[in-house]
Amino acid sequence: MPEPLSRPQALLGDRPAQDPAVRTLNPRCRTPVSLIIDDSTCLVNLAHYCIPQFAEVFPDRYTQDWRALPREVPDAFVREFGEWCHENGVKGKYSIVPYPACVGWVDREMPGWTKRELEQSLELVRTVIAPDWDVHPEMVSHTWVIDPRTGRSHLERSARFMENWDWTSGRSLDEMTEYLAYALGILKNAGLECEGITTPGGFGNQILPELAQSTLQSCRSVYSAEIPHYFRHVFTDGRSVAPRVEYASGLGGPDPRCVVSIIGCTGDWFGGWDGLSPGSVDRLITADLQGGRLPEVIARGEPAVLVCHWPGIYFNGERVGFRIFQEAVRRLHARYDDLVWMKLSDISRYWAARELTTIERQPGGWRLRAPFAAPDFTLELPGPARSVTVSAGADSAPLREVRRKLDLVAGTWLNEDDYVIACFDLPRGDAGVRIGTM
Repeated sequence: MPEPLSRPQALLGDRPAQDPAVRTLNPRCRTPVSLIIDDSTCLVNLAHYCIPQFAEVFPDRYTQDWRALPREVPDAFVREFGEWCHENGVKGKYSIVPYPACVGWVDREMPGWTKRELEQSLELVRTVIAPDWDVHPEMVSHTWVIDPRTGRSHLERSARFMENWDWTSGRSLDEMTEYLAYALGILKNAGLECEGITTPGGFGNQILPELAQSTLQSCRSVYSAEIPHYFRHVFTDGRSVAPRVEYASGLGGPDPRCVVSIIGCTGDWFGGWDGLSPGSVDRLITADLQGGRLPEVIARGEPAVLVCHWPGIYFNGERVGFRIFQEAVRRLHARYDDLVWMKLSDISRYWAARELTTIERQPGGWRLRAPFAAPDFTLELPGPARSVTVSAGADSAPLREVRRKLDLVAGTWLNEDDYVIACFDLPRGDAGVRIGTM
């Protein structure tokens, strides 16, 4: 397995003692899979409106005929996409850019559409998208930096005042927290729940510690999010793409804290950020189900987090990116029976519990102290055994034995060679796992 990205202890924060004889496995011994959708919002086709603004600063780089692109990604497509994903068990993250390319505000009005159309679009997100997807702001406009005090962009038209490029360079933690909180507040006003943020372009690349800490502070202050998370990095090489649990503190007290960095493992191999660059499903997983990026990541047991852009999924009404994604899902489900689609918040919760739960040996079993609860918590323990019992407080319950990993659900266990695998819903606070030996 590739070495994880090097992280200084100050970035990691606290780490508890964990018995080296115990391993925390993936939930139910399944590999998490997720889809990150960037550049999505209500009604607005961000590519149509972003390109001319990007071209003001980089005229040689953005020469697409943006006028030929549709101004809207219709809600009928949002529903079609969301319902297909729900039927096929797909989950992930869906951006709602709060002030997309300065066209209008999702919590107020969107010029070019009626107030009723905007509210219907938001309700579609709440009812069809949100149950299976985390909703993130992708900063405020995805183009020009907005002054939180005035709600207006700066007069200077340069990379220095564009969210995708240089604005974050040299920004303080307070400035970053204010900006992220401003973006989150707009989504809250629009009636959307949120536990994390997505960065557009190079936003935050120059100040990763401040980005992580401002995500932690802003998500907690605006939404009281227990485990904030953010999407900043994509690695398509040999580096680990396991989530990074950062700035952990207060693990033994009443107010534990951490923030989780979710890492994508693919490029946009669907339809491009502008809906003009057809991708290839074979880069994700080949027709023989053996090659491509996803089998490589899944073989390591790390979350396979795919990355795409909404204009490319719609592909100007041709749905090229959507069809590529549908085929990728079909191939994944044809090869694997041990995947679990998860939202980014669910992956973040599991990894926070995985890294931050104290696991200490005691007579007859182990004592666990968890700062965060996590469903389907799965441990590999020295065995074999004839029974496994999990306790929390005064309550104690035996787990039900199963014979295959595929049968693992919360409340079950199995003997696996010289090991025991136990799966249960981990409560916050103290718990115990007791093994009845052969």
